[in-house]
Amino acid sequence: QVQLVESGGGLVQAGGSLRLSCAASGRTFGSYGAGWFRQAPGKEREFVASISSSGGSTSYADSVKGRFTVSRDNAKNTMSLRMSSLKSEDTAVYYCAAQRSVDGTEYKYWGQGTQVTVSS
Repeated sequence: QVQLVESGGGLVQAGGSLRLSCAASGRTFGSYGAGWFRQAPGKEREFVASISSSGGSTSYADSVKGRFTVSRDNAKNTMSLRMSSLKSEDTAVYYCAAQRSVDGTEYKYWGQGTQVTVSS
């Protein structure tokens, strides 16, 4: 069993930066890929970024590529999302997800989310 707790969300002006953190409990966190997703009001949840179990491979949605950076520290059971050059369209609830399936399409564990609001 893995429990995930996100933190670091808040209100930021357009062009600003935020760093989200995801703290994981459980011994399996470091053995699987993990990711970040977001859901804006009235929209479906969408993929933001993912990272392999070792942290050596990352992937990003086109909308955040070059602005967001995902990283992880398996020794501390944490994952982070560094967000810069934020835009109003980045406003959403951000979720971390863990234990990615082999084909990369599913995640077994999800956090409760943290709100990010970007004011223009």
